[in-house]
Amino acid sequence: MTVDRDVAHHTALDAQLVEAVGGIKLLGLTSWPAALQAPFLASVARGQPVLPQVDYPKLDFTDTRHRLAAISAQCDPDHPIGLYVQRSAHSWDQAAGLLESLGTAEVDRYSVELFGAPEQPLPGNGPSTRDAARHFIQIAQELDHELLAPEEQVPVSATALQLQLQSDLDAFFESRIISVQLDPDLISKAAAGPNRIRLRTSARFSAYDRAQLFHHEALVHSLTALNGREQPHLPSLALSSPRVTATQEGLATFAEQITGSIDIERLKRISLRTEAIAMAREGADFIQVFRYFCEAGQNNEESFASAQRVFRGVPPSGGAAFTKDTVYLRGLVSVHTFFRHMLAEDRLQVCRWLFAGKMSLTDAIAFAPLFEEGILRPPRWLPHWVSRANGLAGMLAFSLFANRIRMDQLAPE
Repeated sequence: MTVDRDVAHHTALDAQLVEAVGGIKLLGLTSWPAALQAPFLASVARGQPVLPQVDYPKLDFTDTRHRLAAISAQCDPDHPIGLYVQRSAHSWDQAAGLLESLGTAEVDRYSVELFGAPEQPLPGNGPSTRDAARHFIQIAQELDHELLAPEEQVPVSATALQLQLQSDLDAFFESRIISVQLDPDLISKAAAGPNRIRLRTSARFSAYDRAQLFHHEALVHSLTALNGREQPHLPSLALSSPRVTATQEGLATFAEQITGSIDIERLKRISLRTEAIAMAREGADFIQVFRYFCEAGQNNEESFASAQRVFRGVPPSGGAAFTKDTVYLRGLVSVHTFFRHMLAEDRLQVCRWLFAGKMSLTDAIAFAPLFEEGILRPPRWLPHWVSRANGLAGMLAFSLFANRIRMDQLAPE
């Protein structure tokens, strides 16, 4: 198809953006080496924990940032693609600034600009993300564990999960599109890219983990990257731009919720990270945050992995944090609210477009004319819960009505 000059101009800038940001590996460059875990846990076992010391690379993105500034200056913010490219360029510039500041408290400032802070209010000027985290932690602590079904308590090995998850993915895509691999050096239990999901070889997984990896990692993170690669005019929709992180993680966590794949322990883990970020920003050091996770019920290895997420890129002595993990709860509430809003306006189609690449909620609305004109392609792959519009509408309609019920005014039967 032919495109007008404005679209051609901005899609050319988008291609330049993709080329410019190739070296900005935000999570890869902030993550700690796996070799730090064993010495720290050994010091804990001796009863004399020693703060880990992380040697970060000295990075210089001056040339990249100049290129991003030049791209941004050529964008027309009144054009939907121009505004998208301009915002994306600014986001990548902030990420570059963060990476240039590794090992300093300045990372905290950039991190808050990119991902927000625990004190940030939820949509609608509601309670803060930290308030929501404390709510879920309290409910998880009060849950009677005798209510758990036996299958919820039996872990499986990474090897067993690899076989199970690979079968799930091959059935969904009807071919080997995403491969599941074991990785002995992975600090987190799992990590996902467009074409592979890695599992830590030594980790143990629950039935909920299998469902979460399928619906959260594969059918949101990987799937949106794959669909983004199908876009002929906006290749950056295949990239995990920092500015779309909240929507990506919110969409992925919402997928867990709507498919019944999220359990209260998962909500607790997400919430503990939010609380730990707030603690670190208030002065808690790595050892104190590690102990916080231990006291919350995580084993030493899990507690180390959780604490290092909080201290990625910042000094382990406290007073600063890498705040990315606050986006899970805030993103979940934002995406849930967005889906209900689209139903109320009879625009559920916009929710499907969210899967056509990695975009924000505002992007999906702004891009509506581009989808309708065929400039942007609809998603090649869609999770079943999104493609079944009647079921999605039914759940959202009930949610809209249930919100009108005042729990504090219920009379006893």
